[in-house]
Amino acid sequence: MRKGEQTRSLILNQAVSLASQVGLEGLSIGSLAARLNLSKSGLFAHFGSKEDLQLQTLKEAQLRFAEAVFRPALKIPPGLPRLRALFSNWLDWLQRGDELPGGSLMLAASAEYDDRPGAVRDLLLAGQRELRGALAKMIRLAIDEGHLKSDTDPWQLTFELIGIILATHHDQRLLGDPRALERAGRAFDRLVAAHGRDRMRAASPS
Repeated sequence: MRKGEQTRSLILNQAVSLASQVGLEGLSIGSLAARLNLSKSGLFAHFGSKEDLQLQTLKEAQLRFAEAVFRPALKIPPGLPRLRALFSNWLDWLQRGDELPGGSLMLAASAEYDDRPGAVRDLLLAGQRELRGALAKMIRLAIDEGHLKSDTDPWQLTFELIGIILATHHDQRLLGDPRALERAGRAFDRLVAAHGRDRMRAASPS
């Protein structure tokens, strides 16, 4: 990796970390320069504007999420085992205090930009739609494998699974509930059991 690429990678590492605490809107060339002990002009060489910095930071966070949550799950056999692995990876992602001291950047940004038009919202919206589509596809595979009932609605189950993630993030970050992860696991098991075939209910791990 060339020096310029290394510097940019270092900047984005810090940008993702800072944005998880102050939000994408709170992220600026000035605040990031102070954190890195660099000049504003040095950062402008990599990011020409605050919006460009926000966009590149969001793209980096989305890439990291895909690498940590989705890619490992795709190595697991399709069906309920893969879906369970994905959910477990997602819960692990919420615990990454070293990289995300303020919690999930995408979840925070979803509230921050839900009614704020612009390029950042467009990128966030595209990522969230892609995420839901990939999750629904994973659920369809579980149906095809016979792990879930044939009349399971993939989009409804997607909605409910993401609801568990949102509740977990909220209860961990705001309420400080030490049992949030345990509750999330139970909620997942109950949701899958409601849609699963009898033979899979008995075989699924606790």
